[in-house]
Formats: sequence, structure tokens, C-alpha cells
Amino acid sequence: MNESKLPALDAVLTLVLLRVTLGAFFVSTFFENLGKELYTAKGYAGLIRYYIQYGHAPAVWKQVMGFMAAHSAIAGPGQAVLEASLGVFLILGFFSRPAALVAFGFLTGLWVSERGIGWIWELLVPMVVALALALGPSGKRAAVDVALAQRWPQLPI
Repeated sequence: MNESKLPALDAVLTLVLLRVTLGAFFVSTFFENLGKELYTAKGYAGLIRYYIQYGHAPAVWKQVMGFMAAHSAIAGPGQAVLEASLGVFLILGFFSRPAALVAFGFLTGLWVSERGIGWIWELLVPMVVALALALGPSGKRAAVDVALAQRWPQLPI
């Protein structure tokens, strides 16, 4: 019996697909949150206060969230810029590994904030993808990083 084999993607191309997908995740989240007005001072503070009241984050993390809610006029728009930037950087492959590392940190903080509120795997899977992208050569193909590395080989990308 002759079994047909599907062609396998190489590891770098797989990371590229994950990088672009994670970038699309951030861009779509940005537009969803923008539509819900979660980047306004009132919307951001309300969401963070909800996390503090109903979530199971450690007390020290709830203090951090309280600080963010108190400064929501800056934190809300700041998060909007961060989410949109991470999305665009990951899709374009611009500073892919540093962007993925920041994404991992951001998603980890969000995961802790939403502990006890959301489904545990909802953010855990994107966190693991971001970590894999930070550790792997996701900017070696289909990325602005390719041109940057050729021009400036000393860049840690």
C-alpha cells in the first residue's frame, strides 16, 4: 500500500506562521478593545477594577493593577499603543524576537490578572507561542529582520 505523505514545513517557516498569527491576534484584540472603549480612562479603569474584584491574582499583583487603574488616562492609551505595535511588529517581522519577548511578558501579566476569571488556556497558549518566538529564529524568513540583519549583523535580532 502506497501511503502519500504530506510535505512537512520546516521549523523556521512554522515559526513564521506562528509569528504572523500571534501578530494578527494582537491587532484583532486592539480593534476589539478599541470598539469596546477599553483604552479610554473610564473603560480601562473599569476593566482593571473588575479584575481586582473578581480575579484571583496575588495581592501584590492586585496592587499593581490598582496603580494602573488609578493612572488609566495614561495606562489605557499606553496599552493600546503596545498591543497595536506588537501586532504590527510581529506581522512584519520587525524586531521579531524582542517583540515576542515583550508579548510574552505582557500576556503573562494579563494571564495573572485574569486568573480565576477566564479559561486558563485562553492566554496560556499565546504565551507559549510568544515564548517560542522569542527563543526561536522567527525573524529569519518573511521578515523585515532579514534586511536589518544584512545591514547591521551585530543587531541582536
